[in-house]
Amino acid sequence: MTRPARLGTETLGALALLALTMGWGSTFFMTKDLLARMPVVDYLGVRFAIAALALLAVAPRAVTRLSRAALAQSVLLGALYGFAQILQTSGLDRTPASTAGFVTGLYVVMTPLLAAPLLHQRIPGAAWVAVVLATAGMAVLSLRGFHVGAGELLVLASAVLYALHICGLGAWSTPESSMGSSIVQLVVIAVICLTAAVPDGVTLPHTGVDWVRMLYMGIIVGALGMLAQVWAQAHLPPTRSAVIMSMEPVFAALFAVLFGGESATVRMLVGGLMVLAAMLLVELAPRRKVEAEVLHPAQ
Repeated sequence: MTRPARLGTETLGALALLALTMGWGSTFFMTKDLLARMPVVDYLGVRFAIAALALLAVAPRAVTRLSRAALAQSVLLGALYGFAQILQTSGLDRTPASTAGFVTGLYVVMTPLLAAPLLHQRIPGAAWVAVVLATAGMAVLSLRGFHVGAGELLVLASAVLYALHICGLGAWSTPESSMGSSIVQLVVIAVICLTAAVPDGVTLPHTGVDWVRMLYMGIIVGALGMLAQVWAQAHLPPTRSAVIMSMEPVFAALFAVLFGGESATVRMLVGGLMVLAAMLLVELAPRRKVEAEVLHPAQ
């Protein structure tokens, strides 16, 4: 692939991840409302079961095209994501949502720390600056006091698993295996969450409005979101992906103001701009490098 073509594909990958984080941000106030009527694992199990069935209906043979290695890798990635979801939502019961959002976002820091030794990747200086800036922006946006307790530790553990998931996708995902890998991961996540829900009985959404919200989060955000992440990370380094995904709390705050009845604050504006600056930094750095190589090729 030529450098301009590669740059175009990476840009599409970055836009796919940005759309994914926008989708995640749009679900925050819907999830909060649904969890008032559904246990956490029931909500997660139903949501990811819908997502898995949606992709299976579109591409029923995609899983059979995976190699044994790709299948095993997808199962592992799905397990990482599924347990991360349970740890994160369990931690939410024990810590303020703002604190949980910040601690979860620490996967932005953990991703390069894990990618460097596990994937033998050299993390550019601009990426480290973006990581620090994104983390500081999330702190300004989210934190209103902080202490370390059981809830925070559970959410921190989920952040480690999310970082491992991002690194795993960066190492193993390919454009050709994106659909099959996405389906396997969604099936594994649904099985883990529904298995945890079975002892007390699986609670389903109660009203038509709840079902519409669940279908949106399962099909649009869950199925298409997982597919977008797997495909995008076949073209992007893990650290760059993590910084882009740190836009999630920015979109969550935006949708909370637009549709959730919350008021915009200076903290939201400052923190959001810091995270946005980090994303722009990590996006513009590779572009400048490629343009320099085109204008000044090695002799």
